[in-house]
Amino acid sequence: MPLPSKKKFPWAIYWIVLFLLLTVMLAPVGSVVVAGSVANAYGCQVDEGSVHPCVIAGQDRGELLYTLGVLGWFMLLTLPAGALAFVIWFIVLILHRAVWRKRSANESV
Repeated sequence: MPLPSKKKFPWAIYWIVLFLLLTVMLAPVGSVVVAGSVANAYGCQVDEGSVHPCVIAGQDRGELLYTLGVLGWFMLLTLPAGALAFVIWFIVLILHRAVWRKRSANESV
């Protein structure tokens, strides 16, 4: 009779969820960084006050840069929500790991 193989803890699922959580949490910060970087590279002005013209490759991209810059305000929602989601993720990870270890130890006996 073959011995039952020892199951490994599903770390991959936790890493994927953490990656998705951080991606959603930091997306508004990324949009502001992209808007600022593109505007600086082309000598344009970007602020929340109004749309400023910014010609890139013959087309005015001021509206797009303005939108990307204003999307940064979503970080007022995504950063606290992401921090709370991270705490919940961490608690679930610790509890799942503890239960998994306990079951694994009981199966070994």
